[in-house]
Amino acid sequence: MSDDTKRLDPEKSFHMTPDEFRRWGHQTVDWIAGYMERVGDLPVRSQVAPGEIRARLPASPPQQGESFDVMLRDVDEHLLDGITHWQSPDFFAYFPANASGPSILGELLSAGLGVQGMLWATSPACTELETLVMDWLVEMLGLPQTFLSTSTGGGVIQDTASSAALCALIAARERTTGFLTDKRGCQQDSEGQGTLVAYTSTQAHSSIEKAVRIAGLGQQNLRLIEVDENYAMRPAALEAAIRRDRQAGRRPCFVSATIGTTSSHGLDPIGTIGEICRHLGVWLHVDAAMAGTAALCPEHRKMHDGLELADSYCFNPHKWMFTNFDCDAFWVADRGALIKALSVLPEYLRNEATESGAVLDYRDWQIPLGRRFRALKLWFVIRHYGVAGLRHHVRQHIGLARRFAGWVAQSEDFELAAPVPLNLVCFRHLGGDAFNQRLLDLLNNSGDLYLTHTKLGGLLTLRLSIGQTHTTAEHVQRAWRNIESTAKAMAKDLKPCE
Repeated sequence: MSDDTKRLDPEKSFHMTPDEFRRWGHQTVDWIAGYMERVGDLPVRSQVAPGEIRARLPASPPQQGESFDVMLRDVDEHLLDGITHWQSPDFFAYFPANASGPSILGELLSAGLGVQGMLWATSPACTELETLVMDWLVEMLGLPQTFLSTSTGGGVIQDTASSAALCALIAARERTTGFLTDKRGCQQDSEGQGTLVAYTSTQAHSSIEKAVRIAGLGQQNLRLIEVDENYAMRPAALEAAIRRDRQAGRRPCFVSATIGTTSSHGLDPIGTIGEICRHLGVWLHVDAAMAGTAALCPEHRKMHDGLELADSYCFNPHKWMFTNFDCDAFWVADRGALIKALSVLPEYLRNEATESGAVLDYRDWQIPLGRRFRALKLWFVIRHYGVAGLRHHVRQHIGLARRFAGWVAQSEDFELAAPVPLNLVCFRHLGGDAFNQRLLDLLNNSGDLYLTHTKLGGLLTLRLSIGQTHTTAEHVQRAWRNIESTAKAMAKDLKPCE
């Protein structure tokens, strides 16, 4: 026994008491509220060098407990410089991650309850609220009725769209093989005959490739289908690829279409793709990670045309629906295929409610066993904003994106690089790749705003994504002025780019 252990008072509790929790909880909420007020004044992208944050902190853990006020002070003094402020109204990079007050409070309440919602029996409210909220979203987004829990399918909250894609692919794999792959593994002969094959576009998210690898299909059995001038999948090319594989003795099992690709917000033609998949007996998964939120507004639901032909669908409330990470809404048209593919029931999880078939056990709808009470924060968001409030903010963001796109289109120095159907604007300066890279670096290093890039048509392209909770017309106008003035200064002061 160490000397430190001997000196501890055996009667002393080191737990935080309810009174201490109340006091420090109030102070933490005050800190968060203060952060919300000042986040717009902080450099949007962290300016620290690699290793700088760790170097500020002790190399070894404390032997004795420390005061909570010291911990909060260290957040301010040592960690805040290393935060890239996703909640800044001047954050236009990647995609929105727009947390909100009701979502944060729902997350706090979920953590306080400490629910492990793996089974209905482990907390009925956790399961039943999730089922209710997912059915609400079917109505709110105008999704096919087969996605309702009262029909053949149903919805579940995953952590991310990556997990949703993996679950969909596993269900597709098993349906294609008559649920034999789980027993025998993904096998093929020496010439690759009988190999399972998956398909997506060249613009699809990298999570599809990762899912294919994890599910055992192998990266070489993922077909990347060419896109059109709007960066949407070409259905004719998809059908030709599926038929070629069939003729070669392979087994096409999974197609992932995208509503709102990461690089350019390309919209795959779901109806035509769905008809091909239905005719050829291939599972169709539709990934609408960010763009799906726009379907809250009836005028933006055309992108969902043909969704009734999909076997699964997902979007992320944690991207553009004011719900903090992580929260992916995932539906299947036939829950039986998903459950049969993922269900494992050891003796220690058996209970009367499960075996009666009267309840949903969401452990069978996902990869992990354990489940957080994510539905609570989503429920809080929907009830706080209401459908009308959510629509208002989505329409406002789309309107701001179109205004920004208009300024780009009118500029003599910039051009639009892709259509702007929703809240992402892809644009570039006419000075070429080196000029655009330098422009991007100067803007992001200034701390005044944060943009990211992609490549479209082989050219470096700047991306401006609008959707943060407190972004207004003033922030978007300021971003454009900053972009224009920085580009003009570069053109004047820097040597011409090769």
